[in-house]
Amino acid sequence: TYPCNNFFPNLQYLSLAHCRKFTDKGLLYLSSGKGCHRLIYLDLSGCVQISVDGFRNIANGCSGIQDLLINKMPTLTDRCIQALVEKCQQIMSVVFLDSPHLSDTAFKALAECKLVKVSIEGNNQITDLSFKLMSKCCPYIRHIHMADCPNITDASLKMISPLKHILVLNVADCIRISDGGVRTFVQGSSGAKLRELNLTNCICVTDASVTEIAQRCHELTYLNLRHCENVTDAGIEALGNMSSLISIDLSGTSISDMGLRSLGHHGKIKELSISECKNISDTGIQEFCKGTKYLEHCHVSYCPQLTDEAVKTMAFHCHRLTSVNVAGCPKMTDTCIQYLAAACHYLHVLDVSGCIHLTDKALKYLWKGCKQLQILKMLYCRNITKQAVLKYTAKLEKQEHNDADPPSWLGYDRDGNMLTFTNKHTSEPE
Repeated sequence: TYPCNNFFPNLQYLSLAHCRKFTDKGLLYLSSGKGCHRLIYLDLSGCVQISVDGFRNIANGCSGIQDLLINKMPTLTDRCIQALVEKCQQIMSVVFLDSPHLSDTAFKALAECKLVKVSIEGNNQITDLSFKLMSKCCPYIRHIHMADCPNITDASLKMISPLKHILVLNVADCIRISDGGVRTFVQGSSGAKLRELNLTNCICVTDASVTEIAQRCHELTYLNLRHCENVTDAGIEALGNMSSLISIDLSGTSISDMGLRSLGHHGKIKELSISECKNISDTGIQEFCKGTKYLEHCHVSYCPQLTDEAVKTMAFHCHRLTSVNVAGCPKMTDTCIQYLAAACHYLHVLDVSGCIHLTDKALKYLWKGCKQLQILKMLYCRNITKQAVLKYTAKLEKQEHNDADPPSWLGYDRDGNMLTFTNKHTSEPE
């Protein structure tokens, strides 16, 4: 930090992420020297050696910081944030991912700043009180990411519903969020402006929320309902009329072919994820893809009913595909890869792990037709040889392959026969 301090007096952006060899003393130079006083962006992710004194030193030397990133910092405490905010009151954006010891006390200090972005993840100390402070002290906040914070409830969403400028809301893995909170929020002042909404694993959310979202959120482009298992075709049908929607994740929901058909109505979706949707068949994919020529990302992994016919329709109607995931679809054969290679020349990423019937022919098709392919995953593909992998994937940026039998958690055996499990999982010890 000493050279930075003396030789870069106009430095505005500084990342010390995962640098472990400097100490609080090094940060003292920030306040004592000529340089770094103009910092507006600082990343201290993973710098677990910094104590409260270190943060105080930063505050004394860099009071103009606006963007603060401190990820993967289990040693970060409320006192660290308090020491920083004492003098750094121009902070507008904070990102604290995997900092489990921060609490509402830290947010009380941050509320003195005019925050426009907050990202906190993996924290069981933060409660509804932080949202209350946000609603009172952060009238211009635009981006709220409070994922995997299990003490957040519907009350939080109700408290921020009067705020007028929220564009991004992520409450993934906040399992106490339900229809009541979602309904109040989308009916509030930001509902019509919201661009991104992530409700991953909010298991209490149902079709009632999805219908409300479809009616209120006219600017929504990204919606994640992953593992919201109470969302069914009834809710998805309402989304079919949302012309703004370009990215949707319905993995692990109860959607069937009927819902997928409804979703394809407006034809503008670029990213679709329906992994682990056991009720989806070739028919649903065919109905969806026929009206969706802009599709770029299609993830249909672990949908055991799908066959080559689904990929055929995907390939010949969606020429812009750059990422396809059919992992865990045991009925796929070399023919599906032949379809992709013939029509999808912009393909960059492909995952065929667990597609047990694929052979070396599949790699030859890709080598000939998909010249832009960069990443290829082929785990549990026992009929693809190591020799073919070496021959046809040498120029790829990344490839993963093994010829092991599929593990039991995939739900089928080496021949593609579906497994039936008793109450006791087969891999559990006696």
